[in-house]
Amino acid sequence: TVATASEMRWCDETTIRTYRIPGLMLMENAGRGVAAVVEQHFSRLGGEQVLIFCGKGNNGGDGFVVARHLLNAGANVTVIMLASARELKGDAKTNFDILKRVQKSSSDTLSLVSYSKALLKKLPKPKLIIDAIFGTGFSGAVRQPVLDIISWINQRGVPVVAVDIPSGVDGTTGVVMNTAVKSTHTVTFGLLKTGLLCNQGQDYVGEIKVVDISIPNAVRYSPKLKTFLVQGQDVRAVLPWRPSTAHKYSVGKVFILAGSKGFTGAAYLCATAALKAGTGAVILGTPESVYPILGRRLTETIVTPLPATSEGTISKAAAGIIREKLEWADVAVIGPGLSTNAETQDLIDSIIRNYSGKMVIDADALRSIARVGLKNLKRLKGSFILTPHSGELSRLIDVPSKEIETNRVQVARDGATTSEATIVLKGAPTATGTSDGRVYLNSTGNPGMATVGSGDVLAGIIASLWAQGMEQEASAYSGVFLHGLAGDIARDAYGERSVVAQDLIDKLPTAIKAVEEQTAF
Repeated sequence: TVATASEMRWCDETTIRTYRIPGLMLMENAGRGVAAVVEQHFSRLGGEQVLIFCGKGNNGGDGFVVARHLLNAGANVTVIMLASARELKGDAKTNFDILKRVQKSSSDTLSLVSYSKALLKKLPKPKLIIDAIFGTGFSGAVRQPVLDIISWINQRGVPVVAVDIPSGVDGTTGVVMNTAVKSTHTVTFGLLKTGLLCNQGQDYVGEIKVVDISIPNAVRYSPKLKTFLVQGQDVRAVLPWRPSTAHKYSVGKVFILAGSKGFTGAAYLCATAALKAGTGAVILGTPESVYPILGRRLTETIVTPLPATSEGTISKAAAGIIREKLEWADVAVIGPGLSTNAETQDLIDSIIRNYSGKMVIDADALRSIARVGLKNLKRLKGSFILTPHSGELSRLIDVPSKEIETNRVQVARDGATTSEATIVLKGAPTATGTSDGRVYLNSTGNPGMATVGSGDVLAGIIASLWAQGMEQEASAYSGVFLHGLAGDIARDAYGERSVVAQDLIDKLPTAIKAVEEQTAF
């Protein structure tokens, strides 16, 4: 389970009010958890200098607890206060008062100092810096004096451990408005935060560790929390089992409507990916003008030439043949490389409005979804998985791409509940929204996958899993996971800059095997 900042606040408040677990105990567990992670990664702290920057809120209170535990571990601790003692409240003040009392007997190894610009110039280079300035509730731009402090921290060239979330990162969206602490480790409490996984936040968190602070499972796994991080064991649990009596038509039949003059690669990649993902039979419907190219390249796919327009795209005259293939298929993929030709778009529109089967809608076919209207999909007979990137979704919901990227979790959720379709919002991370309001964030993939054809591969994988009998939502988030894992394997083999879409197909069997054998967890 993954939580937004407001959801995490609800978790904390429910734990305190309903279960009567004191906030002071949660803070103690949080600070002790950070200290334990620090000791695990930096075992020789005896006599080493540790700087802890503490803000005035509960994040700063966590920092005071960290200071006490690292002091006990033998470190020389300097706590730099960004607020005066009189500004502290509640549990943070209690822990500051405790630390003040501890200092009386540890003045040679524990210092509590107020921040000043001159102070930064005097501080010795530490072994480690702890960032306890802002918590997950922070949003907006960082202002002075924290702007200078973060700049100073990022220039030290030493390990930095962030308490709950790097300061400057929005706890819900992951957006960094102007600056944030560049952490080597982030120790977060109770649940992963969406801000650690989305937008620029991903680049600031380093290695993430979630520590238990005694929030009850009934709270952490409450039905109120509807965002999840997909990992290998989740995919393994839902992958289809293939019986010994299987034959090519019992393990998934996929019909792909794809390709046009100049865009044969999209059709090739989608069809090949569907087969590699395990479906038994794939029929590709493509314009007769490009049939010779795809007929030669695709030896395992049944390639069907369709009447073409003068521009080399699929013509309305193909409707009868397409209808026959749709009746044969378990799942249809519509979109890769089909073009924006008006006649072809009219044909796609007719299919989407009238076909009652399962459809993965990608690329050029998403334009027809815009014509139908996203909210109107729930009135149609078909079942839909849409696979847009932010630009394509922008046309569907009339929201700027930048706003979609900023709020990708909520946008995926809203789009899916409005349309009752499954929406795979591609990006970093890909967010899969479902009709009941759940969102699945992907944990695999890398920037090397930002390459032409990558989306065509994904559409083929998702359709293949769906055709093999997986549930609609599971086929979507599992397909995304396997696609990303194949990309990670390709990156490790060739380097991030050199990954191309064909590499994702080539590494897909290795990815599937890794999930099945539990080596991808």
